[in-house]
Amino acid sequence: MGHLGDRLKLMVKTFRRESHRVLDSERTTIHGADGMLMLLQLAMAEVNKQHGREFKVDLSDVLMVWKYLLLDKLHLPPPSSARLENYDLIREAYESFLKRSNTVDLVDVFSMYKQLRILHVDPEEPVSPLFEFLSGKMESMDLPESSVPSTPSSKARTCSSQLKVAMRRVYCSYLSLLVNSKNDLALALTLDVPSRSLGQQAFTDIKHAGHNSTMSLFLAVTSFVRAIQLGGKGYAPAESDPLRKYVKGLSDFVQFLDNLEEILGETPDPSVCGGRLVMAIRSALVKGHSSADQVHTAAEETAKELKERISQLHQVQKQTANERGTQISPARPKAHAVNHATAYGGRDTVKVLMALLDGEALNPPCQNKAELLSEDQPVLNGTEGTCILTLFRSPEVTTGSSPEPLRNRVQSRADLLKPKVRDRVVRSQFACTYRDEELPLNRVLEFPSTSQLPTCVHPAPKTQTTTAVDEEDCSPDSPAKPTSKSPGAALRQKSGNAQNTGAGHGKRTSHIRVQSNGNKRKQVDSEQYEGSENEPPEKKQMSKMSVKPPGRRVSKASSKKKLIAGQGKLTSFFRV
Repeated sequence: MGHLGDRLKLMVKTFRRESHRVLDSERTTIHGADGMLMLLQLAMAEVNKQHGREFKVDLSDVLMVWKYLLLDKLHLPPPSSARLENYDLIREAYESFLKRSNTVDLVDVFSMYKQLRILHVDPEEPVSPLFEFLSGKMESMDLPESSVPSTPSSKARTCSSQLKVAMRRVYCSYLSLLVNSKNDLALALTLDVPSRSLGQQAFTDIKHAGHNSTMSLFLAVTSFVRAIQLGGKGYAPAESDPLRKYVKGLSDFVQFLDNLEEILGETPDPSVCGGRLVMAIRSALVKGHSSADQVHTAAEETAKELKERISQLHQVQKQTANERGTQISPARPKAHAVNHATAYGGRDTVKVLMALLDGEALNPPCQNKAELLSEDQPVLNGTEGTCILTLFRSPEVTTGSSPEPLRNRVQSRADLLKPKVRDRVVRSQFACTYRDEELPLNRVLEFPSTSQLPTCVHPAPKTQTTTAVDEEDCSPDSPAKPTSKSPGAALRQKSGNAQNTGAGHGKRTSHIRVQSNGNKRKQVDSEQYEGSENEPPEKKQMSKMSVKPPGRRVSKASSKKKLIAGQGKLTSFFRV
């Protein structure tokens, strides 16, 4: 076969047909060139961390080890440059990640193809074209035009192209989790897309939980959520479990994948089922984005392309099955299965999805390696995207000594210098009722409420309370002379309810001497309202009534300053 694209498709197709002979799982997924490069970067960062250094690696070192790894796995002559001292550890970490996530790379597929191929049907694949393909040196390949990276002419087109590639990767990662739930790289790409408040710290806690229980990341998340939902008092996770802080986000993620599993098992037609799966993922990705947003446009275009591709793959597999008369399923149900119909549900759709993912693995590698491995990822979840290396790196606890990134410091400084706009509120005539306008202290003391008497007012000078009146002052022959010329006094003199100084006043005075409690209260209450109207009322004298010393005469004005009926209540009302 003369063309590289057809030879790669034949190689992957043969591997998928005979993989059950060399692999334990029939749902093993394949990493393409970009996936292999990202896994190599993670392996090198992990080795650096084991040697006491930071969890990061230079791009130049990654590219150098990448070339050496391809030549080593393809059994080609090594390059003239010396390899890194930790190359064996890097190769071991790389293979361990592949085995742990139930995945293989294209070089492994090529190695198994040489063992699994049928001699008289499948020709032997040469090694050099595969190396040129993975290293990005192959210029002409028979692949879809949309997947071939091209040099952009404007910045807007660059962002759109990069966003569309990232969006297609997220779609395929969700579908990959349905086929292979152990794929940790697929979970890392979909955990917080769309945003579920599961950032770097949440991913680090999930990674530690999976490492402690020797499980995949998806199984660690699923087991935790199931224990929260179904576990009793003795089976629920402890209160100190770090994942308890992310119960809502993890529950939403597991619930979304459960919905995809239900669609996969309930829809027998692969074309219809694949379309429903893609539209369900599309609805989650475009939620919260307007139709004019780039994320919404990229999600719509990617969903349309994937639906068409799934329908084409289904038609090809149906035609092949009719010609050969046999249907090979990646998930063969056992004869003694409890529910045989359920075990068969969705197997045809899984075959189509695996064919779709295999085709995505054959896409040519990204020409801009720095764009693939750097932190400048497109925005998909409402926040700034991060690369896989940043996501797998454990966040450092800030001590306050290390400065923040320059971008954050510039933004915080700009926010600080930005003038703050205060809301102007129209004040009404009842402005005194607002909390921010309290009454001054002197006004509170001068006009207290009748229900809350002041407790810190200095006591007024005690007044002499008289209970007895000289009989000679109360004699009928002595007329009442006002001691004050104020209008209030004249009003009290002319009032018909004023006290008469006639003959009956003596009897009344003697009657006052006999009574004690009732008249005391009345007299104290009447004296309480005497004086200026702007002064606070005096405290009630609770002590015993003082007795008039002998030889002392009481002024006539003090005995005549009485209030008319109802004047006390009226004065109290206007005082409020």
